[in-house]
Amino acid sequence: MVCYGHMPYTMNPNLPRLRMQAAKLVLKDKWSTREVARHTGFDHSTIVRWVAKARFSNELNIPTKSSRPKHHPNALDFQIVKSILEHRSKYRRCAEVIYHQLNKDGIAVSLSSVKRTLKRNGLTYPSKWKKWHKYLERPLPVKPGVLVEIDSMREGLPQEHLYLYVLIDVFSRYGFAKPVKMVNSWQSAKFFQEARAKSLFPFQMIQSDHGSEFAKWFKKQVVSSGVTHRHSRVRRPTDNGHVERFIRTIQQECLARTGRSWKAWERAIPDFINYYNTERPHMGISMKTPLEVVQSY
Repeated sequence: MVCYGHMPYTMNPNLPRLRMQAAKLVLKDKWSTREVARHTGFDHSTIVRWVAKARFSNELNIPTKSSRPKHHPNALDFQIVKSILEHRSKYRRCAEVIYHQLNKDGIAVSLSSVKRTLKRNGLTYPSKWKKWHKYLERPLPVKPGVLVEIDSMREGLPQEHLYLYVLIDVFSRYGFAKPVKMVNSWQSAKFFQEARAKSLFPFQMIQSDHGSEFAKWFKKQVVSSGVTHRHSRVRRPTDNGHVERFIRTIQQECLARTGRSWKAWERAIPDFINYYNTERPHMGISMKTPLEVVQSY
């Protein structure tokens, strides 16, 4: 799992090792940089930079650095930052008071800029009401069942609200879905057990968001089944990106052409899920079907 304060420009875990291997083709095997560029498919200037970094390095790889810019043209002026920090140090007041006082003194700055400056300098106080979450390490999905994502969606209809539970295996993209008339921990656990019973592979870890339907009681049922439960990180929507994209696929390719009624959902969704798993080619798995990926493993 990649969990840095500043996101790197690539998430590929193998790229640091590949960079060093490409550089060694030049430094040790005496290849030209253009030969290495043609061999690896990277730009010639990229190979030249890798060689320059590897020439004076004793590491086994060339690490991926943060993509955070060192400077931004719209960054706050140094004097404004200094004034914010001086006000905090002198008066020990909150961001709102500092913002009011600076604008009163003729220093134009937004409240969000004041809060951001204090946070960057470690001058914010944690709220005693805020719940701090601890997250299990996200495993690499190297085979079916290692990481399974679950979520729910709601669609408002003229007569009633309909809900849909969705579950997908990250490695094979094998999916399950079931329409329900309400969502709660009991329904979540029931759907999880039904999907687990129908699955062609065992579940090792199931990941959900922090919705109330995936709270403590659901976690207890999952763990009692021998499956690890992991919550996605707060304000990290990409953690559950596969199941979110699966929901969008169901909406676009199934629900958009399905009658807006409970009976229509009950008929259409099982047929679509069967088509999705057994016939529909998936770009994320080299145009194979999820069933082909599961059977080939």
